[in-house]
Amino acid sequence: MGQGVHVQELPGIGKRFDIDLGRAEQRISVVVRKNGSRDLYAFTTTSDEPSAVIELNSDQARKVAAVLTGTFFEA
Repeated sequence: MGQGVHVQELPGIGKRFDIDLGRAEQRISVVVRKNGSRDLYAFTTTSDEPSAVIELNSDQARKVAAVLTGTFFEA
């Protein structure tokens, strides 16, 4: 994938995308499950334990993505 994004196949589950934010103590992982749901893991320390985990269905994930990419427009 692009520079700073690492992809790992998770057999029977889906794919994990590890996103390098440029600092060892800040990183994000997204697991895209075969059923379309996503798990967002936020790490704020160098620990392997996430500081927060958010489960999103595919519709919720699209809404978050639209806001993050600047394509969300309020009607």
